[in-house]
Amino acid sequence: MKISLAHSPDSDDAFMFYGLASGHVPTEGLEIEHVLADIETLNRRALEGRHEITAISFHAYPYVADRYRLMPCGGSIGDGYGPLLVGREPLAPSAVAGRRVAVPGTMTTAYLALKLFAPDVQTHVVPFDAVLEEVAAGRADLALVIHEGQLTYAGSGFHKVLDLGAWWKQETDLPLPLGGNAVRRDLDEALARKLTSLVRETVRYSLAHREEALAYAMRFARGMQTKIADTFVGMWVNDMTVDCGERGRRAVQELLDRGHAAGLIPRRLQVDFVNA
Repeated sequence: MKISLAHSPDSDDAFMFYGLASGHVPTEGLEIEHVLADIETLNRRALEGRHEITAISFHAYPYVADRYRLMPCGGSIGDGYGPLLVGREPLAPSAVAGRRVAVPGTMTTAYLALKLFAPDVQTHVVPFDAVLEEVAAGRADLALVIHEGQLTYAGSGFHKVLDLGAWWKQETDLPLPLGGNAVRRDLDEALARKLTSLVRETVRYSLAHREEALAYAMRFARGMQTKIADTFVGMWVNDMTVDCGERGRRAVQELLDRGHAAGLIPRRLQVDFVNA
């Protein structure tokens, strides 16, 4: 059976799925096709149910919950850190209101966290790797930075205004769940559990064979130095990626509940994780 597994072409996802991509994690007769696309594209594809397994932003889950269930493994969860608001000049977080912000997509969790923090910011969407260019060109006051830009922005002369993951933890005492993996609902329970186990095992393999998995991930590091890539991977692939646990599940529910209460998510729902 052929299974389409969609994830982003980033070093942390490459690291996470190294065990499967390299063949070190047996697939037990399943043919896994890795499909690479940026997270906002994957969020949009999930609306159509295109892939059997897909990475999605947790913000996107309420819109695709009729087609997908969440996996408790494979998630990117920041415990006290997360997407950054950065600008050309130092700025107090209290002065963010009303500013124009370049964002990497309205279905990203970074966007949801930003709107929870500052509902009246003006936003416009650009590719995630172009947000800093928007600020440099004067088309935006601030950039909402995800991926490796979280570690490299200062080298380009930008200043951190706010870490939304740190703000979220101060508000809730919970980690900020950014992205996860989801499995399509039309697959039977046994297959859904099997696929969930494969994702968990590929994460475990990579963490246990860090040096070789990181060497593979460097192919997707977009010019990052190995030391920075190692730090970046460590932020987003860790014990909570193996299993988000009860605390991670609570964090997802709290995030979506607050989004609904703020009018940013149209319906409240109970998050549904595969029990595997």
